[in-house]
Amino acid sequence: MPFTSHMPAALDQARAAALRGEVPVGAVLVDPAGRVAAADGNRTIQLADPTAHAEILVLRAACAAASSPRLPGYRLWVTLEPCPMCAAAISAARIETLYYGAADPRMGGVAHGARVFSHPQCHHRPEVHGGIAAPEAQALLQRFFAERR
Repeated sequence: MPFTSHMPAALDQARAAALRGEVPVGAVLVDPAGRVAAADGNRTIQLADPTAHAEILVLRAACAAASSPRLPGYRLWVTLEPCPMCAAAISAARIETLYYGAADPRMGGVAHGARVFSHPQCHHRPEVHGGIAAPEAQALLQRFFAERR
């Protein structure tokens, strides 16, 4: 199966989140056959739910569809480095590969901050690739927050 980047679709989800007034983070979860299993953007405000990050929403949707709390072989594309909560959920779901866009030095949980996958207590460590379309993902976030200042 040829490699396909799903970051453009994740960026579309981030743009849709921004239009809803949400922090522009988007995620796309791809099954082992290369089909999109779930795609969404942040919905914390819309759902009045602090856990409604894009990553959590796509994991919930795919786990429900698969009737399983584990998603081995799945790949996750997200526009921003996952926070510690999302990184822990990614590990718990046994996601095979994580691709993320912009780094998050303040709230990140993968390459910054808690570095969830580096802890000895972490039972599953996905393969991680950061910096995918990072300039575009970062620009979305910067525009969003600049408009609110």
